[in-house]
Amino acid sequence: MRILLAGASGVFGRVLTPALIDAGHEVVGLTRTQDGVRVIEGMGATAVVADVMDRDQVLAAVSGHRFDAVISQLTALKKAPMRNKDMDVTNVLRTVGTENLMTAAKATGATRFLTQSMIFGYGYGDLGPGPITEDAFFGPSPRRMFARHGQAMLRNEQIAFCEPGIDGISLRYGLFYGGPATTAYVEFLQAGKLPIVKAGTNSFIHLADAAGATVAALERGKGGEAYNVVDDTPAPFADVALEIAKDFKTKTPRTVPAWFTKPLPYLNCFITGRWVISNAKAKDELGWQPRYQSFRTGVKADAEAAGM
Repeated sequence: MRILLAGASGVFGRVLTPALIDAGHEVVGLTRTQDGVRVIEGMGATAVVADVMDRDQVLAAVSGHRFDAVISQLTALKKAPMRNKDMDVTNVLRTVGTENLMTAAKATGATRFLTQSMIFGYGYGDLGPGPITEDAFFGPSPRRMFARHGQAMLRNEQIAFCEPGIDGISLRYGLFYGGPATTAYVEFLQAGKLPIVKAGTNSFIHLADAAGATVAALERGKGGEAYNVVDDTPAPFADVALEIAKDFKTKTPRTVPAWFTKPLPYLNCFITGRWVISNAKAKDELGWQPRYQSFRTGVKADAEAAGM
């Protein structure tokens, strides 16, 4: 397929773009900057330049192009969010940005549209022992301070699912680690800026496995469907941080009580909450299996690749 990929030069895009090319697809990456152009072209893809928040710019950038599919991997996050306000720009990208990309999809003849979502759309806090499937509630959290994030994720999926003639698919990713995402954790740990709380359970996914699931969804996913993209081993965030610290030989993160992170409510929520997410649907319908079933094997592979 010929694919327009928004976010091709981002942390995940730098893993997804080569995976798409390796699978035989042609990738045109959408970026705002010349640095982004260099990154995209360096991966063997073509670049077009536009600000995804400017509808007219996007349409001008894709004028004359034909695409089979559009993939949105839009995010404004340069590092892990600590406060609710850290998500605000990404929320706008998930709404206005996704609308503009759907307009581009219609203008270029695309018949498939994949969009990035995340498991936090199921809610924030303790969601119970799980496993949570794609049939569970997805949208604004009853916890008011987090509601706008869930609303943006819901609207993102509505845009993808509701366009006649386009098969829209949503990928609800777990917490990313692996490759450049693990590198970011290593930098935080080495600087002593990642305290841990011995609480909570989350669902993770290595970037390489997230890319594999995305390629599978592009090729075999059903329109109007969402897929959880997580590994097989939900775990406390603290366990993942400690494993990265051990395998990459960084400073050991200090353990703090849960109340210590309360001034940072977003951080407090995702390190103390409970998200036990099922990946059975992605396995069954996409024919996908995570290469790294547990964060332990994924972090070990990253450390070996880094020569640790």
